Order: sequence, then C-alpha cells, then structure tokens
Amino acid sequence: MDRRLDRGQATRQRLIEVATELFADRGYEGTSIEAVLERAGVSRGSLYHHFRGKDRLFEAVVEAVHAKVGEATLAAARASGATEAHGLLKAAELAWIRLAGDAVVRRILLIDAPTVLGWRRWRAIEEQYGLGMLKAVLQEAADAGRVPAQLVEPFAHILLAAGNEMALVIALADDIAAAQNTAEIAVEEFLNRLLQPTEPSEPPVRPSTSGSAKTTSAPGWSQE
Repeated sequence: MDRRLDRGQATRQRLIEVATELFADRGYEGTSIEAVLERAGVSRGSLYHHFRGKDRLFEAVVEAVHAKVGEATLAAARASGATEAHGLLKAAELAWIRLAGDAVVRRILLIDAPTVLGWRRWRAIEEQYGLGMLKAVLQEAADAGRVPAQLVEPFAHILLAAGNEMALVIALADDIAAAQNTAEIAVEEFLNRLLQPTEPSEPPVRPSTSGSAKTTSAPGWSQE
C-alpha cells in the first residue's frame, strides 16, 4: 500500500512538473492533454486519476509555482541579512519583482492564471501564498512604530495588489529588463516612504452626516 501511494505521488508530481514546462512554453491554450501525457510517459487514466481535466492540472501547477515563489522570496529576505521588518519586506518585494521576469512565473502566474482560473480563484491563491507573509512583516513594522497598528491588514492588501500590478507590468513589457529596473526603484522608494517611523494614530473620523449636514458623492454612487 505504501509503495502504491508513493508511486501515485510520484506520478502526480511528474505530471505537474511536465505540465509546468509545457504551460510556460506554450501557454494554457497551446498545451494539450496529449502533449502532457506523451512527455510525462503516463496513461490517460493515470492523469485523470489525479486531475479531473486540464483546468485542474493547471490549477495544481499554479499552486506549485506559487509555493516555489514563496520559498524564493522568503530565502531572499533571509539572505538579505535584514533583521527588522523594513529590510525584510523590501527584500521580499524586490525578489517578487525580479521573479516576475522569469518565463514560468510570467506566463503561468501573471498571464494565464487570472483568465483560466477566474479572478476569484486566482485571487484566493494569491492571498493564500502572499497575504499572510505581508501581514506578519507589517505587524512587526507596527510593533516597531513604523506602521499604525490598525492599518496592518489594509496595508497588506494594498502591498499584495501593488506588487502583483507591478509584476504584471513587467510580464507584459516589451523590454522586461528595463521594466524590472524601473519597478525595483519604484518599489524601494515606495517602501522607504511607507515604513518611515510614525507616531501612533487613531483611525480617521468620518464627518457626521446627521442633522442638517449634507454630503456629496460621486455620480453613480448612492448614500445610505
């Protein structure tokens, strides 16, 4: 039984590795199940035992690539020698910007995944692998007085979205090296400004709309 499980896991891993190569080289639409089977050297039955179809295989590939990206960014943060939140976050964000030019990351995570998986599922995977790390580092920054504590969660979402947007700009650029260089400068400057020491503050108080006070809103937005 153990040997059977081991063989099954080995087959599943082989399919993911082969599919990663093909999806990165040919894209999702250009990769057929037959091509995966031929290169992996497995039967159709073996593939469908692990994955219900090409979309499920692609989803497994996306998760595997994300896991590797997470490992790489964490390793970059540790290798930076930084011991405080500012340096760790900067190292991790810059590592992600640099990885955006990688052929596998570029094609699978940034170009095909949002379309193939749909925005909600793609976003859920992004949050699973990236949001937790950002929140942890920002909490350290808050503890050190660099970020208002009540803004750790929204800042984490903002950084996740900003990092992904910059990565997408790189992925779609004609000159990837130039786009990476500009993005690295922008990200470093942005984080330097964001994580400057700050005095503790309370959340902003919205003006009261009670009584005779009137407020305006943008066209198309309703007020309660």
